[in-house]
Amino acid sequence: MNVPDSSAWIEYFREGSLAPMFAPIMEDRQTLIVPSIVIYEVYKWMLLKFGEEGAMNARSMMMRGKVILLDPELAIAAARISVKHKLAMADAIIYATTLTNAAELWTSDAHFSELSNVRYFSKK
Repeated sequence: MNVPDSSAWIEYFREGSLAPMFAPIMEDRQTLIVPSIVIYEVYKWMLLKFGEEGAMNARSMMMRGKVILLDPELAIAAARISVKHKLAMADAIIYATTLTNAAELWTSDAHFSELSNVRYFSKK
């Protein structure tokens, strides 16, 4: 199972240099997990950069995966992770979603680079 974080999705949609690294997991519906907070972050970014049509296209693609909503158990796990790893709220929710689904987090955000279950790709 794979969880691309917001940085991975944005890199994919803007066709950045790391897009080829992220494309295979985003296009594999069977293993794709999408935290609902990622939908918020990416939709907002797409709306600002590409307008309503671009944002809706991104939404449609993200909705092809298994969407994980924030429930009380996940919220508590994220709070613990936030304290333990000093992660911001959205990042803690994304990482908690990864761990509770025995998945791997795909990201280009350096603050995840030293954590377990993470595939980090540096933007150079």
